[in-house]
Amino acid sequence: MGMTILRDLSVLWSLFHILVLFMLLYRSRYTKKRTIILTVVFMGSLALFNVAGLVRYGTELMGRVFLLTCTLPSLFFFWFMSQDKNGQFFFTFCLADTVSYWIIALTNILDFYFGGQRYILMFAGRLVLFPLVEWVAYRYLRKPYRELQESVAKGWGLFAGMTALYYLLLAVTANFPVVITKRPQELPAFLLIMALMPMTYATILAAMYRQLLLFRRQQSERMLREQKNILEMRLENQQCIRKMKHDMKSYTATLSGLLAAGETKKAKDYLQGIEQETDFGWGQFCLNPYINATVAYYDRKLEELHAKRRIDIRIGEEALPHMEICRILANGIENACDELGALAPEDRELSVQMQYNGEYLLIRIRNRCQEGRYVEQGKLPKTDKEGHGHGYGLRSTQEDVERLSGDMACYTKNGYFVLDVMIPCRCFMMS
Repeated sequence: MGMTILRDLSVLWSLFHILVLFMLLYRSRYTKKRTIILTVVFMGSLALFNVAGLVRYGTELMGRVFLLTCTLPSLFFFWFMSQDKNGQFFFTFCLADTVSYWIIALTNILDFYFGGQRYILMFAGRLVLFPLVEWVAYRYLRKPYRELQESVAKGWGLFAGMTALYYLLLAVTANFPVVITKRPQELPAFLLIMALMPMTYATILAAMYRQLLLFRRQQSERMLREQKNILEMRLENQQCIRKMKHDMKSYTATLSGLLAAGETKKAKDYLQGIEQETDFGWGQFCLNPYINATVAYYDRKLEELHAKRRIDIRIGEEALPHMEICRILANGIENACDELGALAPEDRELSVQMQYNGEYLLIRIRNRCQEGRYVEQGKLPKTDKEGHGHGYGLRSTQEDVERLSGDMACYTKNGYFVLDVMIPCRCFMMS
């Protein structure tokens, strides 16, 4: 009786940590509090059901039907809970479930061959291995994996298929036609299958990491190109201003001469000619030259898209952290341009609002978006398969906002995508 308690505790411990491992990696569509409550209720019920089955039918039978009693119910529940409904979800589920089952199978074998089925090695092994794996996942895997989920759209289906096949291979060979401990002649082959698991996942995760590095490089190159264009535009503006200052003396002398001679009409015509000559095609949106050049550059792009636009920049010549602010504006408006390009010309609409009140710098970029697009507040949208959409560049924007100790929110409402940024003025003084 005492030994079976260790067995049952091992099952409960395993189910709990399968849950923990999965929650470290997947993205819920509900709030953190609601996710925890629903998950605890479901997994608690599932754990009690499986322990009751162990007491009633024994480990061998429950091992044969665990796909029906544990895996499939968990799959349907987390599918319902997950923000992702594609290959991302299935890969994450298979990753957590396969790693967990690998630990369970290993501790079962160790206990059977070295522990005499007293469940001591089983319990001790799971007591150590599950927290160790979770620590590694949290310390080294969670952050880049979340970044992959938010930025990379391709390849998840293939990886999910590979992991699902491996999971089924491991489960079937462990339990059919009888449990592996009753087939000692097949144990070396089974151990080889188990040894392949770390190598399989290491290969998959390495490939995913290469995708992430490629994505980061593309983003960096894109931002460098945009910054180069903005700087060139600012240089062009400065050159135009210097030319205007240089020519102003001759303009003034000519106008003075015409007016002195009483040639009022000729003076008016000459003044109109000056206006046409000095119309360089760039707007003046604010007094900050960096922000003005950024907005002017994208205003031209919006004009090419024939988009309705409203730009309201209420800042003066304050010393702002222009590198970060310009990147935030550039990413936000660039993403909006990508979205507007997919709409009919008559639906293309965007507004840019920016205000500095001495306490906070407030930025709002609002644009029409495609029908059916939904982004929950507090979540970053995903990039689509072509690399367009609001997911592209918003991670960089979030990093800039966090660097300035600010807050960022993006969401969809009434057919519009909205990006809100609030940056405290103390960061300006520290810059």
